[in-house]
Amino acid sequence: MEDYMNGSEDDYYYSSDQESIDGLGNEDSESLWAPSKSPSCKVITKESLLAAQREDLQRVMDLISVREHHARTLLIHYRWDVEKLIAVYVEKGEGCMFAEAGVTLVGAVDLDLPELSSRVMCDICIDDVPVSDVSKMDCGHCFCNSCWTAHFIVKIKEGQSKRIRCMAHKCNAICDEAVVRKLVSKKHPDLAEKFDRYLLESYIEDNKMVKWCPSIPHCGNALRVENDEFCEVECSCGSQFCFSCLSEAHSPCSCLMWEMWTKKCRDESETVHTKPCPKCHKPVEKNGGCNLVNCVCGQAFCWLCGGATGQDHTWSNIINHSCGHYKEDGEKKAERAKRDLYRYMHYHNRYKAHTDSFQQESKLRETIRKKVLNLEAKDSKLKDFSWVTNGLYRLFRSRRALSYSYPFAFYMFGDDLFEDEMTKEDREIKKNLFEDQQQQLESNVEKLSKFIEEPFDGYPDKQVMQIRMQVINLSVITDSLCKKMYDCIENDLLGSLQFSIHNIAPYLSKGVERAVELTTGWSTQAGCNIRCQTADDQANGATIESDQPSTSGTTSDDSGCSTWKRARKESGEGGLIDLNLPVEVIDRID
Repeated sequence: MEDYMNGSEDDYYYSSDQESIDGLGNEDSESLWAPSKSPSCKVITKESLLAAQREDLQRVMDLISVREHHARTLLIHYRWDVEKLIAVYVEKGEGCMFAEAGVTLVGAVDLDLPELSSRVMCDICIDDVPVSDVSKMDCGHCFCNSCWTAHFIVKIKEGQSKRIRCMAHKCNAICDEAVVRKLVSKKHPDLAEKFDRYLLESYIEDNKMVKWCPSIPHCGNALRVENDEFCEVECSCGSQFCFSCLSEAHSPCSCLMWEMWTKKCRDESETVHTKPCPKCHKPVEKNGGCNLVNCVCGQAFCWLCGGATGQDHTWSNIINHSCGHYKEDGEKKAERAKRDLYRYMHYHNRYKAHTDSFQQESKLRETIRKKVLNLEAKDSKLKDFSWVTNGLYRLFRSRRALSYSYPFAFYMFGDDLFEDEMTKEDREIKKNLFEDQQQQLESNVEKLSKFIEEPFDGYPDKQVMQIRMQVINLSVITDSLCKKMYDCIENDLLGSLQFSIHNIAPYLSKGVERAVELTTGWSTQAGCNIRCQTADDQANGATIESDQPSTSGTTSDDSGCSTWKRARKESGEGGLIDLNLPVEVIDRID
């Protein structure tokens, strides 16, 4: 492991200015000139939601040669996971896949109705009705339109719009959405609109790769990721969040670690004035002088030791309880509680310190802008000040990673999660390895912060050039150290655990991925026309051609890597903030 802490100041820096600038290139030195990879995260607006849904529908329609409402039924059943649907199709066959999803293909049953002049009996209401007032589903079951309509209305009101099953006894077939829409709209147009909305929003509600932006107030956008749900993204509204758990971006903490950490921070803030009830575990506040406390659940307990007691007490003792006698095991428990509290305070204080520093440094953006304007107004040989903005973004990224590394370390090397996964000696070795990298990153982040905060706009050119070199080199070093810390977490710590369910978002040098709006090659209105095609066209097996390119082709990875490992190798960084761009370009991006 390279040691950025030891040695003289000169050991930190590259031998030439050009080498330092090249070091900021983030893997690909020609990335600015080569065509950028397509961003893996897309923003889905209300206007593009139908188009996004149509992309997956078209893939299934092209692959299996089914009509649109059958493709939608299949995708809703498999929660819009096209890859899973294809896997079932290949492994189990078409018949099994259709049966599981409740799809009956036209042609498998006789859908011909008697002549229009005749009448048929509805098996639901036992009435003879004209054939013109009867509808038959793909499964072959035929009932009168009044019974069908009543059935559809009940199911829509119950929230079952996405999968309305046939009324026939033990029939698993899903009703044709065109028939549902046609019959319901005649009596309840508002419910027909609700039915369409449920079908449309199913693409977001049931799809693990598409989620609503958690912004408050809600911006109305949803985000779709392509490779891995364990990632951090930025919506077009500016909200940054963890895609997996929808909380704030918290890498390198896993989602479970972050949930436990935020809960612990809330609970610890209450421990000064409250104690948990031994029965219901809710916090109880003492509002009197007596040490016999009663919880709202009815349980009485001793305020001194927290043990459950009876309700009665005298001047000298509480019934069925005494905590005045010294007990050795009680002293051990107290020592352990004290040690656990000190350990928590150690990690929390450092987490809070870096979080506060990040908030203070976030205000530097305007200060840096003013400094650059002052330097540009001077008669100086320096013309390019992109190194300042690049250094500032690198400081933000590194400070955030450093801040969240402390909650990670608290649980990684504690007894809450991995007590049975590591021996005491193994835990100590890994703890020392991680803390060495964490300390190196911390030291260089503080140095970078110091140089960026310098009032260099009042310095002579020679001194500004020295600060420029310091900022460029420290930006490269902190980026490298962040990558090494994440690699250590993924491979040496979490990756070595046998039963770990803790996945973290990958480290991206260019910052949290900024989602771009989904674009398609066909209009939303055209999609509406496709959706509203008549049932007669569908019955004839007609298909609507769109100018959208087919996306039915899929690729597979035979490397044997787990999903969260494989995604890190394949994920591109297109669409992110490029820390090498000039100041004016980054300002336009913002």
